[in-house]
Amino acid sequence: MKPDFRVGIGYDSHRFTTGRPLVLGGIIIAHEQGLEGHSDADVLLHALSDALLGAAGLGDIGRHFPDTDMQFKDIQSTKILAEVFKMIVKKGFRVANVDNVVIAEIPKLAPHIDAMRAKIGRILVIPEEQVSIKATTNEKMGFVGREEGIAVIATALLYKDNGTVTGTD
Repeated sequence: MKPDFRVGIGYDSHRFTTGRPLVLGGIIIAHEQGLEGHSDADVLLHALSDALLGAAGLGDIGRHFPDTDMQFKDIQSTKILAEVFKMIVKKGFRVANVDNVVIAEIPKLAPHIDAMRAKIGRILVIPEEQVSIKATTNEKMGFVGREEGIAVIATALLYKDNGTVTGTD
C-alpha cells in the first residue's frame, strides 16, 4: 500500500493581558501577564491543533471550538488538543511528528521547553523526541517585538494508520 502522509501548518497569536496565568504548551509559566482569549489562550496548543486539523483535512479549531460557544469559555487547551487528537485518530491518522516555533520577546522559554514537549507528547501519544519546540524573538519588531503578545507557527506530519505500522503506544 502506498504511504499516506499529510502535512499541516498552524498559526496563532494572542496579546498579553493582566489577571490571567500564562499558559504555553499546557504548562503554567510564571510571568506578570497571561494571554487574552476565550479559552486559556494557550497560543502554542492552538497553533498545533490547527496544524493537526489541517493535515487531516478537518478545518480549524474555530470550526470545532468556536469562541462564540460558552461551553469553551476558559477551557484548558490541553483538552482541545486531546479532542483534536481523537478526531485525527478517528480518521485513521497517527502523528509522526510536530514542530513548533514560539515567537516571543518575553518570557524566556528555554527552562520550560522540556516540560512542554513531554506534555504534548503524552497528549499525542508520541515520544517527546517527536515533539519539537523552538523559541525565538522577533528582534524587537512588530507586536511581538513590542512585547504585546506571543505568536506560534506549528507544523504536523500525519500518516495513515493502515495497520502495518507499529507505534509507541
